[in-house]
Amino acid sequence: MPQQEAAVTVANGAPEPAGVKSARRAIDLIETFAANDVWLSLSDLHARTGFPRSSLHGLLRTLLEAGWLEVDTNTARYRLGVRALICGTAYLDRDPVVPYATEALERIREKTGYTAHFARREGTDVVYLETRESRHSTHLVSRVGRTLPTHATALGKALLAELTHDEIDGLLTGELPALTPNTITTVEALHAECAKTRERGYASEIEEGSLGVRCVAAVIPYRIPGTDAISCSMPVTEVTDADAQRVGELLAEITAELGQQLRRAGIR
Repeated sequence: MPQQEAAVTVANGAPEPAGVKSARRAIDLIETFAANDVWLSLSDLHARTGFPRSSLHGLLRTLLEAGWLEVDTNTARYRLGVRALICGTAYLDRDPVVPYATEALERIREKTGYTAHFARREGTDVVYLETRESRHSTHLVSRVGRTLPTHATALGKALLAELTHDEIDGLLTGELPALTPNTITTVEALHAECAKTRERGYASEIEEGSLGVRCVAAVIPYRIPGTDAISCSMPVTEVTDADAQRVGELLAEITAELGQQLRRAGIR
């Protein structure tokens, strides 16, 4: 008779099979790699995760054999493997919103000349799902799959404005991390920004996420509360407040049309 897996106790007192614990650790390990843009050694991973070295050895070997990790045999350091890209691409390929959003991004880029992004809120972050770069952009690395904190982006503020005061307080607590000297770092200031966003119909930020860049963003209204938004990134030295307002109003118009398209198509 096969030996049963050992059980561990979770917070609610119920036993959790060891296999479930291993799966959770494998996911945490993959997310650790995703959050760091460097090759990581076993010691690095032990310091970041706190997992026992014996467990890490087994997890690394399993993920390496499955193609989720790659190893530099000269340094014994690891990074994400090609399976991560394959699965991430599969998510985009199967998301029914992406083709509609891509068409909207093309329209926005054509009308404004600026880079346009489509993103989705995931907890306290926004995840970039599609981008159309300005024809004059020197940005060579795709932003698809990257995350930024909601409080520091126009995309995030547009999506946070969909929530109630209490929901925002439950999501974001304490001092908010600054990405630049201009980033909002208090929940009180964020509430004020969300109020402005609701009033004008689009969100705005100037050099809060990246120096030299200002953004406007609007929610795609096909879910309640909204989960997706579209933004425009503009060089801060090349646009006036009036220019940014015109782009913000254009985004509000195009996202409203996109929301209607998605609802007519039965996409929720």
